[in-house]
Amino acid sequence: MIRPLVLFPPALFVGLSLLFYFSMERSDPDNLPSTFIGQQAPKIELGPLGDAKLFDAGDLAAPGAKIVNFWASWCQPCRVEHSQLMDLQTTGLPIYGVNYKDEASAALGFMSEMGAPYQKMGQDKQGHMALDWGVYGVPESFIIDGQGRIVLRWAGPITARNLESDIKPALQKAALIAIEQ
Repeated sequence: MIRPLVLFPPALFVGLSLLFYFSMERSDPDNLPSTFIGQQAPKIELGPLGDAKLFDAGDLAAPGAKIVNFWASWCQPCRVEHSQLMDLQTTGLPIYGVNYKDEASAALGFMSEMGAPYQKMGQDKQGHMALDWGVYGVPESFIIDGQGRIVLRWAGPITARNLESDIKPALQKAALIAIEQ
């Protein structure tokens, strides 16, 4: 006769395994959730970066879709996404840059070498703004609507593929939300 206590450890293991599996499963494992979707963008705390104009909450609440992009000169994936940002900038889309935990001279050298896709930008030398925004690492981008609310958080580089499949649809949604309001 099998004692009930003998079955308890294997049953507990199977139950916990299923719980962990289903709690961690997401439709897109690379898509990190954000509590800010649909919420006002968090506060902006930027220091100057060269002679670039700083952006503020008023810029984010201006009509139309826009992007806030966290980047650094030491970030290799930031180099990968840079051409996509340059292409987006030519469409007239406002892109605001946040230089994350970087030396000003290195950041300005990066912009000089690669081009500046940012309409306005500033430096988050200590990473306080990134913490407020829930940034996991760079590059990371936020699509903002015309009311200053976050529509999409994109962790990782913007590539040609995800630009078409994720970023442009979110920009269209952000533009429509602003029109409907």
